[in-house]
Amino acid sequence: MVRKTTRRRFLTDSLLATAGALAAAQVPTAALAQDGDASPNDILGVAVVGVKGRGGSHLSAFLGDPRTQVLYVVDPDARYAEERASQVEEKQGFRPKTVADMRQAFDDPAVDIVSTATPNHWHALTAIWAMQAGKDVYVEKPVSWSIAEGRAMVEAARKYGRICQVGTQCRSHAAIRDAMQFIQDGGIGECNFSRGLCYKRRASIGPWGNYTSEIPDTVDYNLWCGPATYTEPKMTRPSLHYDWHWQRHYGNGDLGNQGPHQTDIARWGLGLQRHPSAVIAYGGRLGYDAERKDPNYVDAGDVANTEVSIYDYGDKCIVFETRGLETPDLMGAKIGVIFYGSDGYLVQSSYSHCTVFDKDMNVVREFTGGGSHFGNFIECVLSRNARFLHADVLEGHYSAALSHLGNISYYLGEDNKVTTAEAAHILADVPSLDDNVETLDRTVEHLKANGVSLVRTPLAMGPHLEFDPDREVFPGNAEANAMLTREYREPFVCPTAEKV
Repeated sequence: MVRKTTRRRFLTDSLLATAGALAAAQVPTAALAQDGDASPNDILGVAVVGVKGRGGSHLSAFLGDPRTQVLYVVDPDARYAEERASQVEEKQGFRPKTVADMRQAFDDPAVDIVSTATPNHWHALTAIWAMQAGKDVYVEKPVSWSIAEGRAMVEAARKYGRICQVGTQCRSHAAIRDAMQFIQDGGIGECNFSRGLCYKRRASIGPWGNYTSEIPDTVDYNLWCGPATYTEPKMTRPSLHYDWHWQRHYGNGDLGNQGPHQTDIARWGLGLQRHPSAVIAYGGRLGYDAERKDPNYVDAGDVANTEVSIYDYGDKCIVFETRGLETPDLMGAKIGVIFYGSDGYLVQSSYSHCTVFDKDMNVVREFTGGGSHFGNFIECVLSRNARFLHADVLEGHYSAALSHLGNISYYLGEDNKVTTAEAAHILADVPSLDDNVETLDRTVEHLKANGVSLVRTPLAMGPHLEFDPDREVFPGNAEANAMLTREYREPFVCPTAEKV
């Protein structure tokens, strides 16, 4: 099958599909009138990188759109690459190429779009390499493993004039779009504070051990590690393609996994197009020993499963709560955002539902509806107009940075174990629009309900860090600044913003 085959019946056959995508994506039709290097008669060639998990949804989205066809399935695990290629072949009528090394796909001029759902440590380099090769990019959240990577991605998109959409799909859902506009229009009065929630049960990934997990023969482990140090996992990690989320060498914990969806909405509703000026985080990896009834049990993950991050914007504030143990909802939300206004509250409880309450917690309005995030991306690729992207890479950078900032504070304070009373004393003096001590009390009660002894496994309290939003550095703090990036290995070196 030859890509960029102009099909005269394309516009007729896909007219309704295109109109539907436009309506769902809420892209002004004027976007199609922009000059660009892609014709609406062209079929866009797609390479999907990282296909075991979320990448399957990427494949389905492009297979379901008549304006695209999948030319490459890229994965360092040949088993899953071949499985996905067979699924694609069954649906689109011809088999895409399977490669382990993404650079082979990027070298093919037939590829217009690179869509990536790799582990976090690969997100930035995948996107930057693709944009340098002249491809438009759809990249999963968080856009980056570090703040420096995120800034480099923004600069690459601008330098090479590429369309770069972040996979925070809520940005294209009617319920969320309408609700955020409602807040900004004063629907709940003055609103300067939002609380993001990730109350999501996560099981232990297995105990820490002095042995090496076996890497399947189908995996090119050098490519899998990529920008991260080549390190054989010396702990139980039964799910190679998922448990990396809970190891900071590759992932960012749930603050950087689920979190960017909710921090993105929390920023959006408050109209924050900037970084915070200060952050503090506390928590721990707690409770798995209680589950196993073994006080010596140490889970192999090294990111927090309980974490509260406080982001100070001066005039506004965001708090994010991560809970990986069993927990009830808060105001009807478990994975969502609560906005606190002078006249009431707005609760985002799912990707397609938001509820407005008055001050007495009576329901006064609801917002519902979904949308096509991939459709919005494809329209912008065709129009060559990034202004209509619902989740431009800069938005993704600001939201991912919240995860990185919170984790940096937590990591730096990991050995600073405090009693509950000491934590309350510290937090009482932290600038915030939240009741910091009340949030601490709720967190402590949650842990106690899960059998966690804060005497034996106390909370870790991170330092209160000042951050320069413009320069993206921690003024005068070399230890924190060192965590804005990482050591890379050739040839998987993510360029700096100045060198993209």
